[in-house]
Amino acid sequence: VADLTGVTPAPGGSHVGLGTANHLADLGAGMYLEVIGPDPAQPDPDVPRPFDIDDLTEPALVAWAVRTTDLDATIARARAHGFDPGDAQEMSRATADGETLRWRLTPPSEPGTLRPFLIDWGSTPHPTTRGLPSLPLLMVTATHPDPASVHTATEALGLEFLVRRAEKATLTAALRTPEGRQVALS
Repeated sequence: VADLTGVTPAPGGSHVGLGTANHLADLGAGMYLEVIGPDPAQPDPDVPRPFDIDDLTEPALVAWAVRTTDLDATIARARAHGFDPGDAQEMSRATADGETLRWRLTPPSEPGTLRPFLIDWGSTPHPTTRGLPSLPLLMVTATHPDPASVHTATEALGLEFLVRRAEKATLTAALRTPEGRQVALS
């Protein structure tokens, strides 16, 4: 991300037991980019790392999340409309200054499905309130062999999300660098 944009995402912290750590950048409008990868300070986890990190051979934009303030109600509403985002899981991690952040989320969808997972920060301050480096999001584009399968999920969540038919599932974020250039992460 830093090589492409000139913006170095801020260190977030380690996800103990998952074998991952993250860095964050503010995308604007209450959204953020999470750069997540193996954490060399942790032993390999007993389970695969989330987002199929162990199978990636290069950086990739592989998932997206939808923020909610009532995770249980959002899950129930999505299920009533034909999309099961999975059960809520409690998560936490320590920040660089030792504060513990807590949130709840649904599991990431299978790779290549482009279906979002859900996240609820509860009483924990949202990451974008922490003075993250700015990398404004201009738009997100997506392709999928079966766009209707993605629309089932997004429509159940009350979202409009354009997905074009293509041979391969892709997710691309267009970002504006501090110099005003537009770059694409995919």
